[in-house]
Amino acid sequence: MTLALPDVRTGRFGPIVPRSALAKLTAALIVSMPLILSVDVVSAATALVLAVPVLLCCGLTPREFWTRTAVLWIAAPLSAVTIALYGQASGPVLFSWFVMHVTEGSLGLAVATGLRVLAIGLPAVALFATVDPTDLADALAQRLRLPARFVIGALAGMRMLGLLAEDWRALALARRARGVADQGRIRRGAGMAFALFVLAVRRGSSLATAMEARGFGARGLPPRTWARPAPWAAADTVLVLLSAVIPAAAIAVAVAAGSWHLILGPA
Repeated sequence: MTLALPDVRTGRFGPIVPRSALAKLTAALIVSMPLILSVDVVSAATALVLAVPVLLCCGLTPREFWTRTAVLWIAAPLSAVTIALYGQASGPVLFSWFVMHVTEGSLGLAVATGLRVLAIGLPAVALFATVDPTDLADALAQRLRLPARFVIGALAGMRMLGLLAEDWRALALARRARGVADQGRIRRGAGMAFALFVLAVRRGSSLATAMEARGFGARGLPPRTWARPAPWAAADTVLVLLSAVIPAAAIAVAVAAGSWHLILGPA
């Protein structure tokens, strides 16, 4: 089984397209966790290059990929510039003006930070862009054997999270209709945030009561059944293995090059 170029008819990468939401979650965690412990150019650049096979496994069209990850391509350079100008100064001074000082050490740290944002964020965003909350809940319950009450509650929370933007717009329209939308920006935002919080608590309470009434989490009932299975295909195993290779290879190359540097370790 090999990776292929995007399908000319669908524009999607294939043929390795993972089916399991749990595999995508696992892959994102494996890629991210080791890389957040260090900050150096070699490991970050290596991880970014090796992340390409994982990105090809996401099942996104090129247009969907660029749309989903656009914020990262903006955030990475901005974070690098900020670190370069205001980061910890070390080594020869390359540029200095007022409170901004760019040194050889801060510039290297800036490049490493920008690359690491992309190396961690691109696989995570691309993988989660294709995760359906219901599929993830099914996989957590059937594959990891997590308690059904916890899984269903988490699913309800994920589903309700998407309603917050609509609720915010509805609150804004309601306040405008009542003539209270002309207050100061801070006061208006604080009032709407508090109202949104109250609405979310009430909705969550109602949902919890409804779930209890339908027997979710009740004891003494027969074993729970699931409407649809949570499959685990060969492509899911390939994705997890590829995601494990990325941080391991990045750390190994950085150690071999003598540039490995833990964030909490000695400078």
